[in-house]
Amino acid sequence: MIKTLILSLALAAPALAAAPPPASAAGLEASAAVQTQRVKFAIENMTCATCPITVKTAMKRVRGVQSVEIDFNQKTAIVLFDPSVATVSDIASASTKAGYPAQAIET
Repeated sequence: MIKTLILSLALAAPALAAAPPPASAAGLEASAAVQTQRVKFAIENMTCATCPITVKTAMKRVRGVQSVEIDFNQKTAIVLFDPSVATVSDIASASTKAGYPAQAIET
């Protein structure tokens, strides 16, 4: 019985490999092409090693934000986001509400 199962899988493998991707995979590729915007923010009040964690967490909670990179020494954050979902103001406000006023300095 095990030999039959292995043989069946071996015979089916080439057919599975040649099958086109499911429709949902095509949809994922289309959504990957979403427009993104990169904005650099000046961040105030970052004085210790845990401050960047708080800022990053607050900014990443904004719907549409894809990534946040904090530079503690420069007191800046670079945010990549979907501008059809989030705004620069939304992101700055999230940081400000967490106690770290943010202002866009470069788009």
